[in-house]
Amino acid sequence: MSQTSQGTKDSVALNQWYAVATLTDLDRMEETKLLGHPITIGPGKSVMHNGKPLPIREKFECLWTTLGAPNTEIFEIEERFEPERRVVTCGWVTMRASGLRVVENFLDMAHFPFVHTDILGSEPHAEVPVYKSEIRRNVDEVWATNCTFFQPQMTTARPEGEFAQLTYRVPSPFVVMLYREAPDQPAHRDAIALFIHPIEEGLCRAQPVMYLLDQTSSHTQLLRFEQVIFLQDRIIVENQRPLLLPLEARSEIPTRADSSSVAYRRWLKEKGITFGTTTPEAA
Repeated sequence: MSQTSQGTKDSVALNQWYAVATLTDLDRMEETKLLGHPITIGPGKSVMHNGKPLPIREKFECLWTTLGAPNTEIFEIEERFEPERRVVTCGWVTMRASGLRVVENFLDMAHFPFVHTDILGSEPHAEVPVYKSEIRRNVDEVWATNCTFFQPQMTTARPEGEFAQLTYRVPSPFVVMLYREAPDQPAHRDAIALFIHPIEEGLCRAQPVMYLLDQTSSHTQLLRFEQVIFLQDRIIVENQRPLLLPLEARSEIPTRADSSSVAYRRWLKEKGITFGTTTPEAA
């Protein structure tokens, strides 16, 4: 593993911004870890490491911090500025898995029929149509576009099945996003972000934050729908082996449906990240 008993020395991982708390839940002190390093969150909008305050940002309904010196600010989600959006924070879910495995699972459409049966997929429609994956060098992000998949239950308000038009985006190693064409507004897209707080190499917690156009479903319906999906994913992610994400070529045999995963792993390898992977950290 690439982590020492005091926390990782991986500069690539250290120099990232991480969502570590929800802004509405900062009234108490929480002792936890980030990348294996002990940190204290709160009370109030503060994060401490070894008795020293860490940089913080307030964005996307979360408190963000870093253990290093990022050379960029936190990415942007344009949809959050649209006043008609409904913002739903879904709560943190802890998983015994590498945070990078969680991102990869989010990108995987092939598991929809078998893990999210009769919700996001159905076995008669198990094929993943060809889509495009790329590393966008101008913004240093991974994107998967022209994705389509038959979903039996598009939203809580539309239980009839139809083909969803999807776009995936990975703006940083421990963040992944889904843009889904809104069923009632084809010219607009719902935006769903998954923010991952890597506690240790094989332990993380993650929270979906949704910016939705759905004006029909209740807040509780929207929350429960996403939580059901995420808890189904947790079972799969926690049972993947190896626990950490392999980046070596041909360590796991990809299929055509794994195009986004291949691009994501290549991007991580180019960055030189070791935390959460099977690549040993340099001494």
